[in-house]
Amino acid sequence: MKDIPPIVKDFLNYMETIKGKSQNTIKEYYYDLRLFFRFMKIHKGLLEEECEFDKIDISDVDINLIKQITLSDLYSYMSFLSRERDNSSSSRARKVASIRSFFKYITNKAKLLDYNPANELESPKILKKLPRYLNIEESKRLLEVIDGENKERDYAIITLFLNCGLRLSELVNINMNKIKNNVLTVVGKGGKERAIHLNKACVGAIEAYLKVRPSDGVKDKNALFLSKRKQRISTKTVQHIVKKYLKAAGLDTERYSVHKLRHTAATLMYRHGNVDVRVLQEILGHESVATTEIYTHVNSERLKTALESNPLSEITPENEES
Repeated sequence: MKDIPPIVKDFLNYMETIKGKSQNTIKEYYYDLRLFFRFMKIHKGLLEEECEFDKIDISDVDINLIKQITLSDLYSYMSFLSRERDNSSSSRARKVASIRSFFKYITNKAKLLDYNPANELESPKILKKLPRYLNIEESKRLLEVIDGENKERDYAIITLFLNCGLRLSELVNINMNKIKNNVLTVVGKGGKERAIHLNKACVGAIEAYLKVRPSDGVKDKNALFLSKRKQRISTKTVQHIVKKYLKAAGLDTERYSVHKLRHTAATLMYRHGNVDVRVLQEILGHESVATTEIYTHVNSERLKTALESNPLSEITPENEES
């Protein structure tokens, strides 16, 4: 973030320290605003259009430039994202959210603007896609193929994903002192803690792993999952582990990933555990229940079965004539 202008830096500090946004979210804000101001410098005629876009310096962006930005300019930027950058509707929606947050801050908090041009900026409609997930048989097959030098660790990792619906960042940051009386406390988005009750499968997998977990020379003694170097396991290592076993189980690694294991846990809990969507929201750590509602989908086979079970489903024109 070397080229960050003071006004953007103040905004990012506010979002991190006051709003409690995670480091990943702060980075997304930065990347979104850097792209936005690079476009604006060209759009406002401050640079030649032939310049190398991805190397445009935004460190000189100040309130004078920002005051010139209109709602029309914002929609020009949206058009640029769609036509020139080929951004999806979800990607554009995220960038709209970043711009809205920034302008809201400099208008209402920093008091640098009298009028907020982003107030009327609409977000593109996002088509909700049904989450991809493993069915019960595929989930069992994934667990069955786990083997090798670190099989106890890897089995515990995938078991927690499939049973608890953890995020990748939550899993790698599990500390041993946060597991008490079969309850795991994790830190989710925005630094929010939540308690997850570990079922028999999770307790058994963790206990088996702890019997072989290294104890000597460990750099982070509180970290539950360790790498070969005896330090807290990284997100990249976990992604590699999951991809390896997905492939070994004959599952498409282009369709499935670590995050799809979270989808799997949520979907199986909702379908087979009679879990209320509000309870599921708490388990997954979603801020809004609207996010959780994507798991209330019903598969096509159940729809087909429901329709075919209608007592009128066998009546056809031929039957009526006879």
